Amino acid sequence: MTEASLDELEHHEAAEHAAHAAEDKDPLLQQVTFTIAVLAVAAAIAASFETTEGDAAIGAKNDAVLVQDRATDQWSFANSKSLRKKIYEIAGDSSAAKAPAYAKSAAKEGVDEDTAKADAQAFESKRDAFLEQGERHEKRHGRLTVASTLLHMAIAIATLAIILHKRWPWLTALALSGAGVLVGIWAYL
Repeated sequence: MTEASLDELEHHEAAEHAAHAAEDKDPLLQQVTFTIAVLAVAAAIAASFETTEGDAAIGAKNDAVLVQDRATDQWSFANSKSLRKKIYEIAGDSSAAKAPAYAKSAAKEGVDEDTAKADAQAFESKRDAFLEQGERHEKRHGRLTVASTLLHMAIAIATLAIILHKRWPWLTALALSGAGVLVGIWAYL
């Protein structure tokens, strides 16, 4: 055999060996690496939703505080109108000549007091709605934290399947990831 024939034979054997190696790729390794990639995306999505829900909870609670301040202002305004109304009523009782004018002023203060009370109650209703919304976002945030943690644990355990070259860590990772996805879905139910 010539040297060119030997080189050609070696290249052919190397090509055959590479082809067999490609055919004999470890299916577990392929499955685990694909699973890890999918889990990484799912964990990133869960973490993003978790952050969004946490931010929304803080925003809703802040809105509740701001609306409560407005309600407090209206209650204070209603109290001042009530005091003014009482002063006009007392003044009307002590001065018969000006009693009709004081009665008219007292009536106006009474209307203003009622309006301020209604406004305060409306602000308190808005506050309650914001607090309820904040609680809903906090629940979602907590559940998404659990979902994200389960997905990250699944990634770590799936990596053990590669290191140990065993199937059970991969199956455990699949179970954890399924639980993580279910908890993530539960967050929005």
